[in-house]
This record gives sequence, C-alpha cells and structure tokens, in this order.
Amino acid sequence: MLNIVLADGKKETAVIQAMRDRAASANQAIEAAVREVMDAVKEEGYTAVERYSLQFDKKAPYEISRETLEAAYTRCPVELIAALEHAAANIQAYNKKLLPESGFWTSPDGGKVGRVVRGLTRVGIYVPGGTAAYPSSVLMNAVPAKVAGVEEIVMVTPPTDNLNDAVLAAARIAGVDRVIAVGGAQAVAAFTYGAGFIPKVDKLVGPGNAYVAAAKRMAYGKLDIDMVAGPSEVLVVADETANAKFVAADLLSQAEHDKLASAVLLTTSKELAEEVDAEMVRQTGYLERSEIMESSVRDFGCAIVCPNMKQVISIANEIAPEHLEIVAKDPETLLPNIKNAGAVFLGSWSPEPLGDYLAGPNHVLPTSGTARFFSPLSVTSFIKTMSVIEYDRTALEPIKDRIIALARSEKLTAHANSIQVRFE
Repeated sequence: MLNIVLADGKKETAVIQAMRDRAASANQAIEAAVREVMDAVKEEGYTAVERYSLQFDKKAPYEISRETLEAAYTRCPVELIAALEHAAANIQAYNKKLLPESGFWTSPDGGKVGRVVRGLTRVGIYVPGGTAAYPSSVLMNAVPAKVAGVEEIVMVTPPTDNLNDAVLAAARIAGVDRVIAVGGAQAVAAFTYGAGFIPKVDKLVGPGNAYVAAAKRMAYGKLDIDMVAGPSEVLVVADETANAKFVAADLLSQAEHDKLASAVLLTTSKELAEEVDAEMVRQTGYLERSEIMESSVRDFGCAIVCPNMKQVISIANEIAPEHLEIVAKDPETLLPNIKNAGAVFLGSWSPEPLGDYLAGPNHVLPTSGTARFFSPLSVTSFIKTMSVIEYDRTALEPIKDRIIALARSEKLTAHANSIQVRFE
C-alpha cells in the first residue's frame, strides 16, 4: 500500500514535486464560469445571486432564523454539544493568548508613537453543505473572529433540503450573528459586492469547492481572504522508537479526506516503514472510507527512508507540510530545526486529529508548501492595526531639518513646506 522510497537525492525530489503538482489551480472552464457569476452579481446585485442560486441549488437565498439555530442545537446529541462547547472554549482560550494589544511609547526623538488594534467590522464565513459539512470548521473560523472583536460575523451555507444540525449548532455556540442559506460562487460574489440582504464583508474565510476557491481568488483585493487551500496533507517524522500502529493511523486519518490528500512518512528506519505499511493495510480493512484512503496513499503517499535525521528534517522543511508530526525519542529537541509547517504535533500522544478538533490552535492551515510564508488562521487574521504619531513642538523642532532634507531629495517641496511653515 505504502510506496517505500530510499532517499537518493532524486526520488524524494520527485515525491515533493508530485505533492506540489496535485494542487493545480482551477481549470479554464471553472474560471470562466465563476467570472460570469462575479461580473453578473457586480452589475445586477441580488437579482443575479437569486438567479444563480435557483439554477444551481434550486432554492432562493434566505436568512436562517435564531429559532432554527436553537432548534438545531436542541436536536444534537448531548455528547456532541459537549464536544463542540469544549472545543470552542479551548479555541477561545488559545486565541486570547495571541491577541495583540494597543500600545503607545516614547520614540527616540521624544515624540509619542504607537498602534491601535481593531477587530474587522464584518467577516463572512463560508461553510460547505452536503457531505462536506464540518461543524469543527465553523468553530475554527468564527471563534477567533469573535475573540478579535469583529463587530458582525455572517455565515453562509448552501440551501440544501436538510441543513446540517451540527453546523447550525456550532454557529450558535460560536456566536455567529447571522446565518444565510446561499452557496457557491454567488455567495462569494454577494460578500464581495453586497447583494440585497447579503452584506458586503471585509474578509471571507472558510473552505469550499473549486468554484468557491476560484471566486475567492477573484474577490481578493476587494476583500481579504484566509487562503485558497489545496488538498490536505500530513507528514510524519519518525525514528525507530515510533509506534507503527499509531503512525499508520495518523497517516490514514489524513488520507481519508479525499483522493488528492497526501500522507507521507519520513523516517530513518526502513523496518519502521515496512511495519507502518503493514499496519495501514490492516487498518484500512476495517475503516469506512477505504477506497478514498487507498487511492490517496497509492497516488500521493509514500515513506521516504533517509540515512539520518538531519536529512529527514531537511526534506520536511522543503515539503513545508500542512500538518507535521514528530514521533521520535525526544521530539522537543527536533522542533528548533523545523522552519516550515502549518502545525507541529510533538510525540506519540499528540495525533493530528487532536489539532483538527479540540486542542485550540486552528485547523485552517497553509497547504501545498505555502507554510514557507503563510501562517495558520488565528485571532490575528481578524484584526487590523493603525499607527499613531503624536509629536509636540519640542520633539519636532530638533529633527525638522532632516525631514526637510529628505523631502527635498525626493523633490516633494510641499512636504518640506509642511514642516517649514511651523517654524517661520
């Protein structure tokens, strides 16, 4: 099941390239269809949103009432509500620790400088419908926004015949202000330009299909977005002390997402790789999404065996995975060498699903190598800062000639004059 590759400088490079290539951008047909929707909503507003909603979802958009959210919350099993509320509390606590504060201080010139931190005014959250309805993603997107002080959180989800109770309950738990039944590129367009009762937002977050992803790319610049996520991925770094059963289970937990998901083992032990392979075959035999897992592992999974841990870490940093597990004798000693990863899980008892659901850090993570320059979604994704400058005459006078010199060097005489007139 698991292709075992002995690192030789070439084979592992081919594996990394295959991971990159699987996250190809939307094809031209999708781009053209989405462009039509975006342009139509820009010109026609809600009329176009309703037309496309009826065409694709067979229903016009509508607002989901608070009573509907409460009823969904009540229908959910008690143990599920307890799990959602536990997760929400951990996400809230984690993000409160990350929230930056406004502050002011004295500059070297004696003036007063600082910054003011503000939550965004309005944020949109896209939540897929059907089989891809994940209540955990509602919490991961909405709770950090709430902690940031966002004034209004508006969630959209396709108007399916049976709205997902757990998703609606999660919206209620997270404190989402409005929930609107509308989906697809038309929902993104409505958030971008504003359309009837669907408001324009400052930022749009949340996963979606290829059409939603293409719409988010087109919307960027008119609003902010979290990221355009590619297929899911996990990379397990392991030495000979790792438990093969645990490693196999963790690789499969990511492979079950979809056939494009990538599950890779990096290890110094060929024996461990062989044991993990056998365990993956065994465990797949009793898991429900076996066809998806088998396809994912066959096409985008492998075990790369390296001669030493230094090379393992080097390849891990090159891949820059969404999820990185370090299952080794002393995982903490390896962490300082990790430069690129969305989330790092240390030790045998920190499996990737812990981060997906309950620990507190976000599961909205950079994929396809973008962890080299992107960070996980968090409270800081929902704030903006404003610089503040306050000098009095005493602070400005000693530096006035230097400002004037800089302005004149750039031939901006009005800038220079703005300083000069104050001291005539």
